Formats: sequence, structure tokens, C-alpha cells
Amino acid sequence: MDTPVEQPIAPLGHSVESTDRQAAAESFDADSGLLGGRSAGLIISVAILFTVLVCASPSFLSGYTMSVIARQIAFFALIALAQAICLVVGGMNLSVGAIGGFCTVILGLCMQRVGMTGWLAVPLALLIGAFAGCINGLLITRLKIDSFVVTLSMMFVYMGLRSGISGGSPYALPKGFTFIGQQNLVGIPYVFLLMVIVLIFAAYVFRSTVFGRYLLATGGNIEAARLSGINTESLIVSANSISGVLAALAAILWSSKLGSAAPETGDNWLIISFAVAIIGGTGLSGGIISTLGLFMGATIFMLIKYGLVELRTNDYYANSFLGGLILLAIMVDRLRESHSRSRRQVTR
Repeated sequence: MDTPVEQPIAPLGHSVESTDRQAAAESFDADSGLLGGRSAGLIISVAILFTVLVCASPSFLSGYTMSVIARQIAFFALIALAQAICLVVGGMNLSVGAIGGFCTVILGLCMQRVGMTGWLAVPLALLIGAFAGCINGLLITRLKIDSFVVTLSMMFVYMGLRSGISGGSPYALPKGFTFIGQQNLVGIPYVFLLMVIVLIFAAYVFRSTVFGRYLLATGGNIEAARLSGINTESLIVSANSISGVLAALAAILWSSKLGSAAPETGDNWLIISFAVAIIGGTGLSGGIISTLGLFMGATIFMLIKYGLVELRTNDYYANSFLGGLILLAIMVDRLRESHSRSRRQVTR
């Protein structure tokens, strides 16, 4: 599931598609091995945390605990992917959680008050998520406003809409709707299996499709991408739309887990989306993503949260620790970029 890349741009007059595919193979092979590149550090970190928790908590390896942790990892990874897809094109999406909350309200409204079945309400909620993300992308590209400003503003817009529509009260969902969110397949939560499918598909897109390569090219060097004939504005809109769909998907699955559509869904997603994406190796300056890294980042984040609970850490101190973890991940990302830049200069 690992797709770490730095996207070079084809010179004018050369085939962008062929250059993209060649770069995909080279960069993927260079850092995709389970024991190579940034993946090795993440896997070692997971192994250390797992070992410490096994020794510290007798109940850690119980089937119930593993099921809960796997389910949370799935949510964290999907939320992080929603953020990472915007980071890849050189932007960000501060409204990830707000879109999730808004889509949750739409889902509950459709099912409880309108009487829609899940087969109708779920696609509608996903469509609303795509539309919300598309609005973000259009504002960024058409008005030439920084993604930080746009998504921060739209975050409050979507939060206002969800509160105004719901009145702050949760919607009851049919009991059968909790099947995906609460049930397991041979001991593995359905949401975890769905997360794996989504990450594998994302890895395929970034490694083997022109669309994925163009997304990476846009984040890697947007001006060079434009000169190469890539429609970068369209790709930014597409990335934000996909981000909205992923936020909506995470919200739907979370509602299925809870058995109700709560408007406050997504309130804590902002720190999760950035923390997991950055820990997982997504480049803050764009053009780099690792789907295996996102999975490992979600695992590390969840294991740390579980460990803090086991230690009965004060919530305020826990948030400080997680904030410091994000800062550390950013510092590592900057050092990695500096090392990569120096290596490219030596090679030239």
C-alpha cells in the first residue's frame, strides 16, 4: 500500500505520460519496500509501541481490544487520507471535520425525517461531501485564494449549516444500519476491511494512473506542471472533491458505529487528519504520499492514544503530547526534504 514519490516534471516537448509512468516505477521501487525508506521507521515504531503495550496491559491482546483498535485505526486512516489528498496537490483542507459533520446531519435527516433507506441516503451524503469539497476547490482556483483561508472559512460555513439544520440534536438511525460500523468478518471489523480496500485503490491510483501522477506533479511543482500541459486547476478541484467524499465516507461509517447521526461528528478530526498524514510521511509541501505510511501513521496514533489512556494521563497533557508528536513529525519531514534535495544536487 506504500506510494511515496517525489514527482519530476517532463520537459516541454517530451511525453508527460511516459515520463510520469517511468518516474512512478522508479520512485515507488526506491522507497516502497517494507524494510526500506520511511516505511522502515514507521514499522519499527509500531513494533516498539505494540511490544510496550503488550507488556504494560494484560488486556491489550484480547479480541475485544484488538477489534476496537482496528476499528479506530480505520477511521483515522480514512480521515488522514481525506487530508492527504489535498496536501498532495500543495494545499490543505481545514474543513475535513466540518464536512463530515455536515454529511452526518444530511444522512440522519434523510433517514429519520424523510424516511429514505440507507441505499439512498448514503450515496446522497457522499454526493454532498463531493459537492462541499468541490466548492472548496473552485474557491481556491477561481478566486486564487490560499487553501488555508478558503477551507478555514468554509469550515465555519459547514459547521453553521449542520447546527442550523439539526438544532444540535442527533438523529436516530435504523438498527440495521449499524451492521458495517459494529460487526466483524472473521474477527476483523468491516470498517477495517473497507479502509484496506480504499488504501489499496489509492495506492494503485498514485502508482499506476495518469490522474494520480498528475496530482503528484501538481503538488511537486505547480508551475512546471502547468508548463507541461497539466490542467492543475482541475486537479486541485478534483482533489478537494475526493477529500470531501472521503470525509463523508468516514462520517457515514462513524454514524454506523454509533447507531446515530450526531452533529458533533468531526469536531476532533482536524488534529487527527494532520497528525496521521504527517506521521505517515505525506509531504507538507506537496507531491509526496504513502498509503502504507497513512496506515502506519494511523496505527501509531491509535496505539499512543491507547497507551495514554492506560497510563490514565490527564486529557490536557495528552493533547500536549499529541501536539508535540505532530511538531516532531513536521521537523522530521523538513529534515527529510532537505536531505532529499541535497542528494538530488549531488546526483546532478
